[in-house]
Amino acid sequence: MDKSTQTELEAAAFRRLVSHLQKHSEVQNIELMILADFCRNCLAKWYMAEAAEQGIAMDYEQAREVVYGMPYNEWKDKFQTEATDEQLAAFDRKQQAKL
Repeated sequence: MDKSTQTELEAAAFRRLVSHLQKHSEVQNIELMILADFCRNCLAKWYMAEAAEQGIAMDYEQAREVVYGMPYNEWKDKFQTEATDEQLAAFDRKQQAKL
């Protein structure tokens, strides 16, 4: 496979992942962090970092809007729920396991 085709496939897979996360707003970021050790905010940070590598000016809020499909504050108001005690405990255990 040539590099251009590989890049196109990777970009398509990223777009599909972002679309999937946008369609499944019931999945909370803390759940993603517990299960997969990344969340929508992580994707936004990675996106912003890659933009910077390419010399493209982008701030964190712009990157989050790409990932969330809307301004983060709007998404948060519509979809984010308070983390449960169980979720917080699971997240803390995961963080402790990293140390």
